[in-house]
Amino acid sequence: MFTTAIAGVLSISAAAVFSYSFLTRIVERMVSLSVGIMLSTSLLHALPEAFESQADTRTLFACLLGGLLAFFLLEKMAILRHSHHHEGDGHHHEHGHDAHEAGKAGWMILVGDGMHNFTDGILIAAAFLANPELGLVTALAIIAHEIPQEIGDFIVLLNAGFSRMRAYLYNLACSLLGVIGGILGYFTLEKASGMIPYVLVFASSGFIYIAVSDLMPQMQRRATLRETVPQVLLIALGIMLVLFVTRHH
Repeated sequence: MFTTAIAGVLSISAAAVFSYSFLTRIVERMVSLSVGIMLSTSLLHALPEAFESQADTRTLFACLLGGLLAFFLLEKMAILRHSHHHEGDGHHHEHGHDAHEAGKAGWMILVGDGMHNFTDGILIAAAFLANPELGLVTALAIIAHEIPQEIGDFIVLLNAGFSRMRAYLYNLACSLLGVIGGILGYFTLEKASGMIPYVLVFASSGFIYIAVSDLMPQMQRRATLRETVPQVLLIALGIMLVLFVTRHH
């Protein structure tokens, strides 16, 4: 699956490049763009594609509910997001506590990212099997979300004592699990095409959950008009981008 490989390499490489530079403002803007892409991919394309299939509507809605709850539990288990501990946060710990915690966080992030990327590969494969244009916008949504997330993870790995090159290579190795997931998903779902609508609904639940519970609250912290206008414009740009890619569908 070339698209899965490209999605992984692009997000990891962009994270490395941005963390080398001072382009934090661009990273913040990526969050707004991600919201537009993820919500429009889910609500305008993946879900309609699933509900237009022969699958039972009530079962699809149950899958959507189950997906939202599953992502909530995954977040609780610190697989999708990781709490970052910093020195000087007002908590009293013994000397070296933070370095030890950072080291553990680095390996936790690699394991979590590997699982996440493997799942993303399956989702991209399902979307491509349903519709090539849907596959493209699904990959686009994943890349848009992964870049800011990978930057955060990259910084944690550096804080955990990884060299820049080592952090990049480990992240790249984790992204290859996305390729494995894509290949496995493609050949498995091709034989069990009846599962595709359910995988699309599950993917949509993940996009919606991440956009609404993770990305939007980040944007709400910047409540000034000067910050709000670019946010709204970038959300609109993300939606238009998805509509442009799928304009013939």
